[in-house]
This record gives sequence, C-alpha cells and structure tokens, in this order.
Amino acid sequence: MTRATRRGRTGVTWTWPSRGRCPLALVGLFVTLGTIVPTAATAQEPEPADKRTVTVRDTAHKERRQTLFTYRDAILATTFTGLTFAMFPLDERLARDLRQDSTFNRFAQNSAVGFETITAPGAYFIGGGMYLYGRLAKKPNLADFGWHGLESVIVGTTMTSFLKGTLGRSRPFVTADSNPRDFKLGGGFKSAERQSFPSGHTTTAFAVAASVTSETRRLYPKALPFVAPILYGGATLVGLSRMYHDKHWASDVALGAAVGTFSGLKVVRYSHAHPNNKVDRFVLRTVLAPDGRGGGYLGLSLPAP
Repeated sequence: MTRATRRGRTGVTWTWPSRGRCPLALVGLFVTLGTIVPTAATAQEPEPADKRTVTVRDTAHKERRQTLFTYRDAILATTFTGLTFAMFPLDERLARDLRQDSTFNRFAQNSAVGFETITAPGAYFIGGGMYLYGRLAKKPNLADFGWHGLESVIVGTTMTSFLKGTLGRSRPFVTADSNPRDFKLGGGFKSAERQSFPSGHTTTAFAVAASVTSETRRLYPKALPFVAPILYGGATLVGLSRMYHDKHWASDVALGAAVGTFSGLKVVRYSHAHPNNKVDRFVLRTVLAPDGRGGGYLGLSLPAP
C-alpha cells in the first residue's frame, strides 16, 4: 500500500494511506441524516388547516396541534445533539478519509458542485420563483409552498451565520485537516476561513427539505413517502459534498442539518397555526397582477396594528 504526503499551511507534514476506506462513522452519518431525520421530521403533528388548505385533517385537538414545540422535537434535537458530539472525535479522520475513498471521489467530482449550486443560490431562485408564479397565477398553495421554503432558508441561514461568526471554527483546509478543535470566539465575523461551524449549505438544504416535506404532508399526504427520502437524501449529499471540498467537518454538517430541519419544520408549523401572522399577511396577500400593457402592478395589503 502506497502512502501519500500532504503539507498544510502550517508547514506540518503528515501521511496517510492513499487507498483507505471511509470509516464506518461516515456511513453512520449518511444513514442517520438520510433516514432517521426524515422519519422523525415527517412524524410531526399535522399543521392546522387555514384558507390555503383543501381539507381540515383534524378538528378534535385544535389547541394541542397548535403547540409550536412538541416531544417529537425534543427527540429530534437529542438525536442531532448526540450525532454532532459523536462526530467531534472523528472529524479529523473523516476529513482525510472521505477524499481518499476512490469510489466516492469519482462520484463527488461529477456531482458535488452541482449539489451545492442547486442549494445556494438555487434555493432562493426556486423558492422565489414558485412564490411569484403562485401569486401571479393565483395559485395560493404554490405561493405558500415557495414562500415558506424561502422563509425557512432565511431563518436557518440567519441562525447559522450567527453561530459561524460567534464560534469562529477554522475550516478543515486551514489546518490541513489536522485541527478540528480550532475555535476562536468571534473569529467568524472577521474571517471567512473561520466560518466552518455549522455548515451553511447543509442548513439551506435541510431547511428546504423540511419545509417542502411539511407542506407536502399537509397538502399531498400520499406523495410524502416519495418526496421525503428524495429531499432529505439530496440534502445529505449536499453535506457530504461540503466535506469533500474540505470546507466543513462532519460535525459542521450534523449541526447544519439540525438548524435547517428545525427552521423548516417550525416555520411551516407556526405559519399554519397562526395564519394571520403579520409576515404571511404581508407576503402572501400582497396584490401582484399584470396591468394589461405588458407590465404589472403591486398592491400592498398592510396588516392592521
């Protein structure tokens, strides 16, 4: 077995097997994010119906269903927390081994950039496009779909950006994959190289997956068994591609998935539990219409104080 040598920016040289296999922990990360997460997420209580839904799915426990946080959320949070901490001791090994696996390398070379591009900035264009089309075509459910997906991304990205800046963890390539414990309080606000924890792309991908899955469960429940695995599986691949590009540690991906999932679930739940909230009243009830002369007009329906 040959050995490859790599020299990091710090001048430290280290070696590893050039044809090693990704450890079992990497498989565990993939399976957990791609399987357990959608199972737990789609087990959330159904959102209450409002004018944007076609049927009322349950009227027996209205107040209970309007609870924003449930015991299932606690289970999901515990799973994510355990996964994140479990990844810390393995971060360094996983960062090196992932790119040494020849099978994954061939796959990653052809798809990693595509996954990341679809996620960011793709999520903003797709969500915004669905919203605009839904408003102009007078399809409220489509507008609702697009807006809540976009809103989930905004909420998740805001939380992730704050954590990145505050925790200041260095990206793997900064220390040549040798120091996953390099944190500097506030360092992320000064340098992009210290914005590793958590992964922003992973947050975005899981926010979209969670919000679209929740909306699908509400509107098209029969499609859920097909939609959830595809969306959460794709989101997991986004996280792995960020690891492959040496931009994030495995624990970054785990926490990014947690933030994104909760953002998507809670945005959709809150919106449909409180259909008259000021944000939705402004965004979803603003008048967008063509003016008959090749242009259009915008009418604002401001919420009453």
